[in-house]
Amino acid sequence: MNRPARLRAALCLAASASAAAIGSPVQADTLREALSQTYNTNPTLQAARADQRATDEGVPIARAPGLPSADLTATHIEFIRQSANSFTAPDRNLGVNAALLVPVYSGGAVKNNIKAAKERVAAGQASLRNTESAVFAQVVAAYMDVLRTEALSALSENQVQVLTINLEATSDRFEIGDLTRTDVAQSQSRLASAQGDLRLAQANLISARETYLQLVGSAPDDLQAPPPLPGLPDTVGEAIVTSLENNPNLIAAKELAQAAGYDTEVAGAGRLPTVGVFANGDYSDFFGTLGGPVAQDFEQRETTANVGIRVSIPLFQGGLTAARQRQAGARETSALEDVIAIERQIIAETRATYANWQAALAVIESSETAVDAAELSLEGVRAENSIGNRQILDVLNAEQELLSTRAQLVTARRNAYVAGFNLLALSGRAEARDLNLDTGGVLYDPQVNYDRVRGKFWDWDRDPEPAPNSTRTVDIPAADATIGPQLEPGE
Repeated sequence: MNRPARLRAALCLAASASAAAIGSPVQADTLREALSQTYNTNPTLQAARADQRATDEGVPIARAPGLPSADLTATHIEFIRQSANSFTAPDRNLGVNAALLVPVYSGGAVKNNIKAAKERVAAGQASLRNTESAVFAQVVAAYMDVLRTEALSALSENQVQVLTINLEATSDRFEIGDLTRTDVAQSQSRLASAQGDLRLAQANLISARETYLQLVGSAPDDLQAPPPLPGLPDTVGEAIVTSLENNPNLIAAKELAQAAGYDTEVAGAGRLPTVGVFANGDYSDFFGTLGGPVAQDFEQRETTANVGIRVSIPLFQGGLTAARQRQAGARETSALEDVIAIERQIIAETRATYANWQAALAVIESSETAVDAAELSLEGVRAENSIGNRQILDVLNAEQELLSTRAQLVTARRNAYVAGFNLLALSGRAEARDLNLDTGGVLYDPQVNYDRVRGKFWDWDRDPEPAPNSTRTVDIPAADATIGPQLEPGE
């Protein structure tokens, strides 16, 4: 394979034009596989799911005050010192009290608390979607950064090899008097600069691989070119409309604003009457000590019971209820303002991301042309130098220009892909269900847990002991800057 062709092969590490679709069969070390592994083992995602399960419990918690409650209290008393005027007081007593309370009316507090909790569940589910797409966007960026830094490192190493050959050739020609010491010094300078660039590229590669390891949970190994992104918008207007309809962060803000509205109603219920039905039963046992010297004349055990209706009408609470309602109303206003703020943010991010995506596509097109022209230019300058029509500095400049255009092309391909995926994330279409990921099982559905717990009312219902589900990376060796076979110098 000739040198230009092999260099193009290195650049294609970041290309996506000829890759399979996201729904294609799994290959080793593909972006689809990286996203699937992230979906199953990333601690940020696992923590967000656990947080949502905690939010789900808000509904049974809000419902509990509206359900009947029962208590049983047992008390044993030893009367150590009695009054000198008490001749019938007992020495000890066992009292057992059973109480049942059935709430009938709470001014709407329970009802609105339940509604607010349900809105927060919906908001949490939308936030979980947002977390998933945000983590996926980070993984895509990390994946593309590994490909980019591998390509840049390969280009830098190839440049060092090429300049090493140039320096050797220049030194040989200096020895026979064909070139000057200035030509040798120029070649040495460019080689030293290229060696420094190579060290920096290798450090960037290690950093990119460590970031990938942090997000995915495994080290990158022979990453393949990413697949084309599905469903990208044709215009910025289309992108904005889709984002405003489907962005999970905006949906969550709207749900939280609804919940804040119900909170205002709950606060106002504090000034309304409450009604409840109660029943009490009491049992006492004085252990034969009631009545003192004439204890045999007294009943030592007794049982009583009563039922009734309790109505509580707040008359004056020092302005507490009004203050709570004003406070809740202010928070509702804040939540409504947050909706507009997030809407503005989404519009700005969508427009900027779309512009970055289009710019990166334009840079790819121009860089491809520039690479072809720079390759042709370098070939011509080398030929002219061989017959004495060009100086060594011209050759070095041509080689540097070619390196710069290749690096620009690699970076532009990375930027275009990342910006395109961010557009999908902003429009709410960058989740596992949208990408048709093969996660090895059923996709996590937060609604399943909500349906499981929302109707629970038994006090002894418990879940398994908490335990982490994500994987650790402490035993994975540190990343290095080793990449695949390098281009041979001079090819």
